Amino acid sequence: MTALAKSLLSKPARSGILASVALTALASSPAAADDSELAKQLSNPLASLISVPFQFNYDTGYGSKDGNQTTLNIQPVIPFSLNDNLNLITRTIIPYKWQNDVSGKSGNNQGFGDTTVSLWFSPTKSSFTWGVGPIFYLPTSSNRELGVGEWGGGITGVILVQEGPWTIGGLGNHIWSFENDDINSTYLQPFLAHTTKDAWTYTVNSESTYDWTTDEWTAPVNLMISKLVRFGEQRVSLQAGARYYLASPDSGPDGWGARLSATLVYPR
Repeated sequence: MTALAKSLLSKPARSGILASVALTALASSPAAADDSELAKQLSNPLASLISVPFQFNYDTGYGSKDGNQTTLNIQPVIPFSLNDNLNLITRTIIPYKWQNDVSGKSGNNQGFGDTTVSLWFSPTKSSFTWGVGPIFYLPTSSNRELGVGEWGGGITGVILVQEGPWTIGGLGNHIWSFENDDINSTYLQPFLAHTTKDAWTYTVNSESTYDWTTDEWTAPVNLMISKLVRFGEQRVSLQAGARYYLASPDSGPDGWGARLSATLVYPR
């Protein structure tokens, strides 16, 4: 730059240009590209990375008194490489609930709900991503107001395709009770996600359950936005979203709900 050009640019203008150049370089850096790819992997339940989500859900409309419930789901996902052709992905969901009048005038109640453990066997060499395996229902609830409190199990599966920034697929399971007829339900979670180059992800999904005993659907639609960020060397995905219940039992949640989550990510 000539002396004349330097004189024509004020100090603030030069600072603005330098900041713009720095941001552009950062966005195109390998680290930014790695974060974008990592954010995309988080949309894949069968990705070969360890993650530990802490997910808060808030729902209202329970019971005749319009009760409410807040649930913290702690759900670590841990993959294992069994051989060159097969992975085992485990996901455990441990819920802790705070609820008020979810069954008439049941008052306030809090504690652990029942735990589910999913095991997916997933081939490493396939034209698309899929996994299938058993799911186990563990009676860890503090009392009957917080869970069924019975042993159960069934089958679960995942199938998805990732092309460019897009992820489309579905997750499902069916669980039966090993003790009585209190658990006989099908869970379906179709999902669509778009991840940007700066590690933002926009997701729409449904987390629908059909109870074969009562012939009733619980069918919310979730809209979520997440961003992969760094705290030092630790990568964390922060997410916020809202849901609306298209269908639910008379005693179940209805209307609008909310979700906030933070996921600790450990690339392998």
